Amino acid sequence: MREQLRRRGAPRPKVIGIDEVSIKKGHSYRIVVSDLERRRPIWFGGKDRTEASMDEFYKGLGPSVSKRIRLAVMDMWKPFRTSTLKAEHAPQAHILFDKFHVVRHLGEALDQVRKSEYKRLTGKGRRFIKGQKYTLLSRRENLMQQGRQSLKLLLKANKRLNTAYVLKESFIQLWDYQTEGWARRFFENWRDALKWQRLKPYEKFAKMIDRHWDGIAAYCKPENKVALGFVEGFNNKIRVLQRRAYGLRDEEYLRLKILTCMLSQL
Repeated sequence: MREQLRRRGAPRPKVIGIDEVSIKKGHSYRIVVSDLERRRPIWFGGKDRTEASMDEFYKGLGPSVSKRIRLAVMDMWKPFRTSTLKAEHAPQAHILFDKFHVVRHLGEALDQVRKSEYKRLTGKGRRFIKGQKYTLLSRRENLMQQGRQSLKLLLKANKRLNTAYVLKESFIQLWDYQTEGWARRFFENWRDALKWQRLKPYEKFAKMIDRHWDGIAAYCKPENKVALGFVEGFNNKIRVLQRRAYGLRDEEYLRLKILTCMLSQL
């Protein structure tokens, strides 16, 4: 594996994806950085997911290579953004917040609405909600026939959950717009639809989107149309590697497995 990396040479990325991965229980994290144009990981390290750990990546990359980075895709974790935009790192890079992490926050808001409705109702009113968490969180087209039937019954039986579900599904359209102006108009209309709905978790989510708007609207620019699914998909691939090995205790071996899993065999 070390020979594979040696032959590949030092990375010189222009578009990077940043994410954290849990290596064991107890909130023990490491940072994974990928080259999104070449679709492969280029760094695995740090001691946690702090700004200092993120700094280690840029220090290893070097200032001249760091200045080549034009786009950094990440979740809304502030230490990643702060480290990236430091003057000695990649201040010229555009920050793009990963769609899948944004949608995950919306899914959590929907689940909070589901829980509040379950607590509010009693008796027979609860039977449509119980056990339907993942039915609500899934896209309709991804559900099997039984799941679609359960979803239809649930949304018919509970008006607030129906409203919350429709709003969740419609929000995905935000990433279809080609200009920031139209994307912003869509978001403003979506936020206006929350009025009088008594959906506090959604209102909190809308405020979060407003605070992080620049990093979301960056996707509207043609040069920023990158494969956003790679970061999330690769994180899943790492979890598969860990499960196959029933947990990798040798962290250096885990690092090598991660960095070479997308490379061709020698």
